[in-house]
Parts: sequence; structure tokens; C-alpha cells
Amino acid sequence: MPERFLIEDREEFLAKLRALLGEGVSPGELLLHLPFEVPEVEELLGLPPSRTRLFALAGALGGFGGGLAFTIYTALDWPLVTGGKPIVSLPPFLIIAYLMTILFGSLGAFAGFLFLARLPRRAGVAEADGAGGRFVIEVHHGRRRP
Repeated sequence: MPERFLIEDREEFLAKLRALLGEGVSPGELLLHLPFEVPEVEELLGLPPSRTRLFALAGALGGFGGGLAFTIYTALDWPLVTGGKPIVSLPPFLIIAYLMTILFGSLGAFAGFLFLARLPRRAGVAEADGAGGRFVIEVHHGRRRP
């Protein structure tokens, strides 16, 4: 049976987490439930930066390339020659490419969040029993958390 600590205050939670880590409890033995994000937890546990930004970058690059390809293909397939201007002119095409960059970058970040959080799950999102908006620290001694 794991040890369980219910804590009301953010600073008290961080102090208890520091104390547990100072006692030699490994981060792999801890299971934390937080009512809101606390950036200091990632630093204390030594977690690497989130990989969500890579999904956003991939989406943004794909959106930019796709936006340019879409506008260039459209201009070449249905040319509108007016006043000797070039059919493929980048300045107006960059507007569409920019908008596609924003759209696909945000969609990529959202998809990356869902993928990395393993959502949606069949079992649903796990709730801390009786937490009620409090900080919960569960210590599973001698084994990795579930």
C-alpha cells in the first residue's frame, strides 16, 4: 500500500516533495496529482522538456510547405495572365503559406499533446480519489509507479 499525502497549499506541497526527494525517494516511485501546473515539479524531478514543441514545428513546416505548394499548383493549373505579371509570384502566396503555418502548427501541437498524453483512453482519465482540488503525493516504495 503506497504512502499518500494530501496537501492543500502549493508551497507546502513543494516543501514535502523536496523533503521526500532529499530522503532518497526516487522520482520513479512518486505519483503526483496536481490541481494545476506547477513548473518547479519538472525541475525537481529532473524531467526533460516536453516533446510537444516538435509536433508543433513539424506541423508548422508542413503547413508552410503545403500552403506554398497549394497556391503555386493552383496558379499553374489555372493561370490568370494579367498585364505581363509572372504567374508564380511569391509575395501574395506567402500570406496563404503564413496562415497555413499557424493553422497546422497549432493542430500539430494539439495532436502532439493528445499523443504524448495517451489520450483518449478507453479507461478514461484517472482521478485522484478524494483529492478535491488538493495536491496528492503517492509514494510507491521499492517499485516503479503504476
